[in-house]
Amino acid sequence: MHRLSLLRASCAIAALSPALPLFAQTSTPSGPQAYHDDRADIVVTAIIPRRQGDILSGTSVISGEQLTRELRPTIGETLARQPGVSATSFGPNASRPVLRGFQGERVRILTDGIGSFDVSNTSVDHAVAINPLTADRIEVLRGPSALLYGSSAIGGVVNVIDSRIPRRVPDEPVHIDGIATYGSAAGERTVAGELEVPVAAGLVAHFDGSYTKTDDLRTGGYILAAPLRRIAAASDDEEIRQDGRLRGKLPNTAAETWEVAGGFAYIGDRGNLGISVSHSENRYGVPSRFDVTDSHDHDHDHDEEGHDHDHEEGHSHENVTLNMRQTRADLRGEVAVNGGFLDSIRLRAGWATYQHQEIEPTGEVGTTFRNQSMESRLEFVQSRRGGWDGATGVQYFTRRFSADGEEKFLPKNETEQLGVFTLQSVDLGDTRLEAGARFEKSWLRSDPDADLFITGQRRSFDAFSASAGASQQIVPGWRLGLNVARTERAPSAEELFARGNHAGTQAFELGNPSFGLEKSWGVEGSLRGEGPGYSLSLSAYHNWFKGFIYDALADDSACMAANGGEPLEFPCYQYAQSDARYLGFEAEASVKLGRIGGYAVNLDGMADYVRATITGSGPAVRIPPLRLLGGVELQDDRLSWRAEVEHSFAQRRIAETETPTDGFTLVNASVSFKPFKDNSRTAISLSANNIFDVEARRHASVLKDFAPLAGRDIRVTARLSI
Repeated sequence: MHRLSLLRASCAIAALSPALPLFAQTSTPSGPQAYHDDRADIVVTAIIPRRQGDILSGTSVISGEQLTRELRPTIGETLARQPGVSATSFGPNASRPVLRGFQGERVRILTDGIGSFDVSNTSVDHAVAINPLTADRIEVLRGPSALLYGSSAIGGVVNVIDSRIPRRVPDEPVHIDGIATYGSAAGERTVAGELEVPVAAGLVAHFDGSYTKTDDLRTGGYILAAPLRRIAAASDDEEIRQDGRLRGKLPNTAAETWEVAGGFAYIGDRGNLGISVSHSENRYGVPSRFDVTDSHDHDHDHDEEGHDHDHEEGHSHENVTLNMRQTRADLRGEVAVNGGFLDSIRLRAGWATYQHQEIEPTGEVGTTFRNQSMESRLEFVQSRRGGWDGATGVQYFTRRFSADGEEKFLPKNETEQLGVFTLQSVDLGDTRLEAGARFEKSWLRSDPDADLFITGQRRSFDAFSASAGASQQIVPGWRLGLNVARTERAPSAEELFARGNHAGTQAFELGNPSFGLEKSWGVEGSLRGEGPGYSLSLSAYHNWFKGFIYDALADDSACMAANGGEPLEFPCYQYAQSDARYLGFEAEASVKLGRIGGYAVNLDGMADYVRATITGSGPAVRIPPLRLLGGVELQDDRLSWRAEVEHSFAQRRIAETETPTDGFTLVNASVSFKPFKDNSRTAISLSANNIFDVEARRHASVLKDFAPLAGRDIRVTARLSI
């Protein structure tokens, strides 16, 4: 896919940027590259950094003590208790965030504004190649604001912000941060550390590394859900009956992960420029799907989700492990212009080569996935003139993907995208106005593949998205906001070109290379208020889709024809387009109740809900149910205590291919102690999660009937900063 030279221009930006001669003069520009902990209420993912309360769509910022308490080996589980966020929970090692019921291609996961460069969007059993241990903070942007990071981000953006490219010159000769964790549910042992060293005037070197090892996850009850246990109990096969009685340990879920990285940056009075290089490896087990049907009864049976099982071939996805590795390079730069129109210019670029092998129980490599990606963003930030500010930029992305082996369900393909975007804002005091727009040109190409019975395909798309919003102060400290967005999304390579058996989803996936753009209208309203000792945030949204792309259970004949007449290993799921509606809300509140002794007593709560319907099909699949979470916290300068209760309601509004999911209640408690009065970043914490060891299943997980969540988990974490 060799297009106009304009498509390659952003690659050259990264190469030319060291020649920028302006880095050593006036003051360091404000914005994401100058982020420090004392700006914890500033959301840098908003392109124009904003206070969290000033953003016109739902946002979450997790840092400091909260991040330490929520930290898990996967980004999905780390964020799963945030408003509007669930997780795919394909076992403890592969869990991707689900935002407002959207997952996969409709959620962008970034590190410092640039993609994760993995294949986690292609299947729920593929882990995200971003390690939460490296995070200084994590920002979640939901709604129209996220579209400035790509037209596919209709669900939202998760941005992990780290310091691999240093952002400041340390005051001390060597700055060290470290963390160590033990978690009882999986025997999790984690250690990570980083150091920053000022090596010359304005030049800072960074090194970090981490290692995590876990055993099989211990769950809070039976491994199989109740409907499958009933089938197993009625079986004539003793081995199947034993499978139905399994409790506790979730087989084949151990993992071992390590990562090393180094970087350096020049931080001058007029700007900064830095690079980093990292390498990570992750070997993890994929939970088994137990086949609880009697092999002598039928050649092909269906489980409760309509999944097909070929008993002669034994396709149960049992004891497969994934061996993942990624090498990545990143560049970040910013230069202050301080002109009449432009304040600063920012550059962000990254490149990575990725591979994972799916290893069978025999030790043979079943399938190998490879991905080579590059992404860059160039942003021009305007000077603030009266109440007007804004930013305009260009973004380029390319991905080359291939899969070889037994479970190849996609041909070799390539994606290129070039996007141009702008965000403009006017602050009139009590009234604030904001508008954004993005034009994106996409080219997608698949190679001919005799194994998948396809010839090569080429498609191109022009997508335009825009949003406009306003907020009004109704009384001091309270703002009412409204945001309207019109979005267009180009189909992904998976939605266009999939054509094969995919064990990760237990489906023969059949794409449609004739798809058009997915288009939608969205409206979001918000109410935010804060005052002495309290805060409140409410968001409600409604999205109308035309040409919504989804996978639906189809007649086997369509997939058999696509498979050259060969029999199918799994049921036929064909991507289709239809109208759809998503609506829901998120709510957060906190209040300071008073003081007990030397402790401030704070009460907080959260609720979220989403309802999704596909015209002609019914409820969308894997939509999280209504959820409530409440907590009480006692805090002083060095010691904090917290107890919380999370209740997830049962999900009975389901697609025809799903089973219902029972509700559950989790009770958690934690205590954190800062041993040094003048060092708030050094702390020891003890937490107990799922104290009553309940059996919990997340409806957003395709594997929820085979892989419950963690049982009682006692975690000890020590964080050091010197």
